[in-house]
Amino acid sequence: MQFRDEYRRGSLARSTTFSRRQLLKIGALGTGFSLSQYLRLQASQVEPTSMRSAIFIFMEGGPSHQDTFDLKPEAPVEVRGEFRPMNTCVSGMQICEHLPMLAQRADKYAIIRGITHNLADHGIGKQYLLTGNKPSRSISYPEYGSVVSHEHPSSPDLPTYVSIDEAFVGPGYLGSQYSPLTAEKPRHGFPYSVRGVSLEDGLTVCKYRSQMQLLNDLDQAFRGYEQLDEQVRGMDRFSEQAYDIISSPRTRAAFNLSQERTEESERFGKHEFGQSLLLAARLIEAGVHFVTVRLRPADFDFDTHSDNFAKLRTLLPPFDRGLSALLDRLEERGLLSTTAILTTGEFGRTPTINSQGGRDHWSRAMCALMAGGDVNAGQVVGSTDATASEPDGAGFTPDDLAASFFRNIGISPGTEFQSNVGRPITLVRDGKPIRELL
Repeated sequence: MQFRDEYRRGSLARSTTFSRRQLLKIGALGTGFSLSQYLRLQASQVEPTSMRSAIFIFMEGGPSHQDTFDLKPEAPVEVRGEFRPMNTCVSGMQICEHLPMLAQRADKYAIIRGITHNLADHGIGKQYLLTGNKPSRSISYPEYGSVVSHEHPSSPDLPTYVSIDEAFVGPGYLGSQYSPLTAEKPRHGFPYSVRGVSLEDGLTVCKYRSQMQLLNDLDQAFRGYEQLDEQVRGMDRFSEQAYDIISSPRTRAAFNLSQERTEESERFGKHEFGQSLLLAARLIEAGVHFVTVRLRPADFDFDTHSDNFAKLRTLLPPFDRGLSALLDRLEERGLLSTTAILTTGEFGRTPTINSQGGRDHWSRAMCALMAGGDVNAGQVVGSTDATASEPDGAGFTPDDLAASFFRNIGISPGTEFQSNVGRPITLVRDGKPIRELL
């Protein structure tokens, strides 16, 4: 019991050698737990039973918090805007009238209001919210999925981290071997394939297998692998993983959306966002541990500097349908309790509507949704002032949001990594898990 406590606190999980006292503890565990088994447990750093899969839904562009999940119906018209609040299935909890399906499922997620920071620029704002650390000139922080890929790898025949649409930040100091497998956004009614996984252009598994053998033979001709730089090592690991994935029926089946019934596909909506969430659900069901879904401006533009309300009338219904279907499906299949979900953007929008009927960048207040795992769903955590301009009180930072997300996944936000700059770096340096949320 004492050994388990020390392991959870990380006193043994990060050691590379064992003292006599620690070895005696290992021996005292009793039969059925060998040193080799302990070493495998030590290498994982976190007990496998504590780890969860996760889905990160990024609403790129900066969604208007006061027109979605933090309405201010008592504010002046130039602040409150055109939308009215709607009651949800949770008493006293209201959200936008254009999110009726999510209103019926408010007991499945928590709203975090009063998130605040000072980076009202898309580029650096995205880096902040995609990593949970303020951007730095000296350190390249990894995005969430790359951390999970490092700490909680999937089976060898599955990718650990899939990004539906290209990754924005990447693996940072963890190294290129923890980059995601990127997949294009699926389109309803069109065959979907992932290059390589789908074996396009006449490439068969047998032919790929022979090509891999040739590469392996060539590799044997070279020595000094340990001297290669990080990028080359990453490429080598990608080659090995690519072979495992490309020859895996399980992976290829997970990406095959044509296996879904028509009514199930339509439940998610006939738009790229809904189909992307359907694909995310299939990947989690197959055993992929992390999926990022990016709502990019090509199809979902939350950067509403003009015509804010007209655009949101188009944008919110697909978001409402897709996220509701994801929550339902994971719950129906018994996976909501083992899948951590985070939905947010890079910042909020200005309290006052501008002369073009839009709202501009505003980072001093924003909101997020979390669901699954240990989230205390059916509540609002935090608040903003009467005009949604800033937190009512201290508020929360993106660092706190990241710490909460990692904690819900099963990764301590205080985990230290040895970076490529030669010094240890704390996963989430300045944030703490939001106590009321988990």
